[in-house]
Amino acid sequence: MRQRGFTLIELVVTMTVLALLLLAAVPSLGRWLDNTRIRNVTESLQGGLQLARSEAIRRNQNISFWLVELSDPALLSADCTLSPRSGSWVVSVYAPTRHCADAPSTDSSPMLVSARPVGDAGGNVTVVATQGDGSTPAQSVSFDGFGRVTNTDAIGQIDVTGNNPDAAYRNMRIAVSTAGLVRMCDPRVTLTTDPRRC
Repeated sequence: MRQRGFTLIELVVTMTVLALLLLAAVPSLGRWLDNTRIRNVTESLQGGLQLARSEAIRRNQNISFWLVELSDPALLSADCTLSPRSGSWVVSVYAPTRHCADAPSTDSSPMLVSARPVGDAGGNVTVVATQGDGSTPAQSVSFDGFGRVTNTDAIGQIDVTGNNPDAAYRNMRIAVSTAGLVRMCDPRVTLTTDPRRC
């Protein structure tokens, strides 16, 4: 009578091969997760900017997009402050300092339209908002009823990058033109005919 199954040697060899494959895949899996976080935060910021612009046009009223820092990045709270280095945002008529957790309203200050905390995705990304010069920090951009940028210290670009300087991330940038156009681009692309170029 013949026994069926694996021998101990076959089992050890199989486990060794699986362990080697797993070791090879883990670094690229971690980088993939970080790149996904970068993309998610960038898309959230872009969505907030586009919402502010479309609400300004719809209401024919100045509406602003504000970057805000929260004590808990996953929760909108009343202790929020304006910050050029946060992935959390608020769309409102007036500055939302200490009012990020307010309900949307068209009559009580800060006349909040919408807000979103950066959440867990923001834990492994760095967000830096600057004016059009690329170096002066900026924390808001206001759109008028035509969708154009109205404030002189407006956000001109937002860079979303990974936290490890030695890793090869797929960093993203959001560019905001003075005409109010909001677009996501890749700062590494240099070919002038590539639509991903910043």
